[in-house]
Amino acid sequence: MGQTVHHYLVFETAGGFCGIAWNRIGITRFQLPTRSAEATERNLLRRLPGAEPGSPPPEVAEAVAAAKRYFEGEETDFSGLGLDLGEQDEFFGKVYAAVRRLGWGHTTTYGALAKELGAGPEAARDVGQAMARNPVPLIIPCHRVLAAGGRVGGFSAPGGSTAKMRMLELEGVSPGSLDAAQQSFGF
Repeated sequence: MGQTVHHYLVFETAGGFCGIAWNRIGITRFQLPTRSAEATERNLLRRLPGAEPGSPPPEVAEAVAAAKRYFEGEETDFSGLGLDLGEQDEFFGKVYAAVRRLGWGHTTTYGALAKELGAGPEAARDVGQAMARNPVPLIIPCHRVLAAGGRVGGFSAPGGSTAKMRMLELEGVSPGSLDAAQQSFGF
């Protein structure tokens, strides 16, 4: 069996240059905005060496159009897009599935998500690790998962927690003013 071929596209949004990669199964990577197409391409290729530029199939083109709408502030839902995340830790897979159901403008915390998945509070760190390793941020909206008390917490994407705050603000969420009562899964 041969190696899976990945293709990618770098595209401009109102938030900067994003990138998306895919294979015959689904979307495999998403790169949140950077200031230049070159930086986005470099970040994508660091994770997918050997990927080739390509013209996106219809579902990937739909994801690109949705990302553009998202960064213009339009309510967008990525939950129906097909993904290929490769082999994942079973718990990470459950975390990603739960976060995909977290709708526009809704947030939760690492601890609440761990509890929702039937794990104890000690699993909040594991939820954080899953978010840090999320290969398709925005599509799996890890920016909607906050630290305890509604604090923004970390964000491993370009721009760090500032980028996370901007994304939440696009959705009408003000992270500093959240309390547990405002946090919900939306499903």
